[in-house]
Amino acid sequence: MEDKSKEARRRQIEDAAYKMLGEKGYAGTSMQGIARAAKASNETLYNWYGDKKGLMAALIARNTDTVRDTLSSHINADPLDRLAHLGPTLLAMVLGSRAVALNRAAAADPSGDLGRALARGGRETVAPMVTALMTDSPLRGQPDRLTQLYLTLLIGDLQIRRATGAMEPPTQEFCTTRAAEALDMLKRLAT
Repeated sequence: MEDKSKEARRRQIEDAAYKMLGEKGYAGTSMQGIARAAKASNETLYNWYGDKKGLMAALIARNTDTVRDTLSSHINADPLDRLAHLGPTLLAMVLGSRAVALNRAAAADPSGDLGRALARGGRETVAPMVTALMTDSPLRGQPDRLTQLYLTLLIGDLQIRRATGAMEPPTQEFCTTRAAEALDMLKRLAT
């Protein structure tokens, strides 16, 4: 029971953090404000996350966990099938409201702290997972370069378009179709 309660509490805190990021940006978001909005104690936030940077890293990690979970749930599939399952999940995650809030806040953060945390916890975490699939796949080419090509085909400028408001949230059908097209183009280019 305690684990469910703690998880529910974490979600409340994270929801409050995302709301505050959206309203006040990274610079205007404080641990005290998040604690107040989540009806949690400052002590709880500092014990669980350390500081604001730690909380942001936890938000990013939770998003990245969706990618890791998808890969884990298809562990016995061949690498290209795993990539086919990963694509829609990855695209939905990077274009989702939480990633958009983090990207907008990072873009407005003059210190660059949040942007660096996003790079570490996002692309620098996900790209090696994709590269491992490329290494084990029948595709020809350097795995790192295949990863970069795949991510470009899959995401392109969609993430910035979402962050700037030029694109509405995508449907699951859009993510599934776009991911299938990206993988098909990659196969054509690398076989």
